[in-house]
Amino acid sequence: MIDTYAGLDDAEIAVAAARAGAEVVRAGYGRRHARIEKGAGDFATDVDVAAEEAILAVIRAARPEDAVHGEEGGQRGAADAERRWLVDPLCGTLNYAVGSMLVAVNVALTDGPVAVADPFSGEVFFTREGTAWVRGEGGRGGDTPLAPTAATRLVDVNLDPPFPGAPAFRAVDLLAHPRFVEGFRPRVVSSTLALAWVAAGKRAAYVTDGNGLAGSVHFAAGIALCRAAGCVVTGVDGAPAGESGRGLVAAADAETHGALLSMIRRRG
Repeated sequence: MIDTYAGLDDAEIAVAAARAGAEVVRAGYGRRHARIEKGAGDFATDVDVAAEEAILAVIRAARPEDAVHGEEGGQRGAADAERRWLVDPLCGTLNYAVGSMLVAVNVALTDGPVAVADPFSGEVFFTREGTAWVRGEGGRGGDTPLAPTAATRLVDVNLDPPFPGAPAFRAVDLLAHPRFVEGFRPRVVSSTLALAWVAAGKRAAYVTDGNGLAGSVHFAAGIALCRAAGCVVTGVDGAPAGESGRGLVAAADAETHGALLSMIRRRG
């Protein structure tokens, strides 16, 4: 397998790893899956684990000295490794378990390229040298630069607990704001695939509560993708979305971002 990745740059490794995980996710769709309980209503499936192993196999073959932190397997490789990959093999496990295709496979090299794969469209959204692209199934049509736009007026809002920002910030309060109702239409995908959609112009924005999202296996790839595409990305408090930031507002443009932030700050 090592020869397969000889000469590939980190962006291509990220794409290959995300695609390997996506193939496992797609192949397992629609079957009955064993559940691994994590507590507080959260769980993984055998497909989460298998997809992470497929991703890990690509990274190990291509970059054997790198460390990997996976959603299911935790830290692998040397803790003091110079390079570390963040892996969420199946973002949207509950969706997947009930037969919904709204899931993503996230692979991110810290301070390097990232890739977000949609297992069912076959698209892989990725970054290279500060730019953002999408590649179709099997590379058909080549690579197309991502062009965010707020034209859809669709805003994805994550309503999954926990809600560390409450009571100052509650996503449901945003949805009830009169100006939100006038200017936008809410969607609830419950997967960070929505961040790739913001970068690609399929969504106007994405809003979520949470802490330390920029360094999270769930969010790191999507945040980096949005930034590379030229989206406006901050916490719900308007501060940079760093590892210690509050929540996330990722918008296609400054006008949309400012409008959403003004509604959030009305309470926060």
